Amino acid sequence: MATVVLVIHLILALAIIGLVLLQRSEGGGLGIGGGSGGLGSFATAGQTANALTRTTAICAAAFFCTSLLLAILAGSHSREASLLESLDNPPAIVDSEAQTSDKELPEADASGSDSTSESVPPSAPISE
Repeated sequence: MATVVLVIHLILALAIIGLVLLQRSEGGGLGIGGGSGGLGSFATAGQTANALTRTTAICAAAFFCTSLLLAILAGSHSREASLLESLDNPPAIVDSEAQTSDKELPEADASGSDSTSESVPPSAPISE
């Protein structure tokens, strides 16, 4: 559902960009479609401007609606717990009194973890 609304939202965004660029420029903007003939002999310049303005307004209203719908869909996803609530285990206590060489890791007391197995040193090398 959210993917379909997002695709429609992106299409509307591109349509608005195109429609704004096609409109006749009053103050020195791009005004790509702003010739004096409008759409040739099919419509006058005034009719073309009214159609582009109306179409831009409709696309803008639909863009606004899809924005609200995407915000509602994003907020409706319920998560089981927040990140802070999932951190119920206290951090491991590092024994700073232990004498270690430069290449060895100090032993950590796993007082807050659920595991009863021995601690395994990391498999990645320690940067020096």
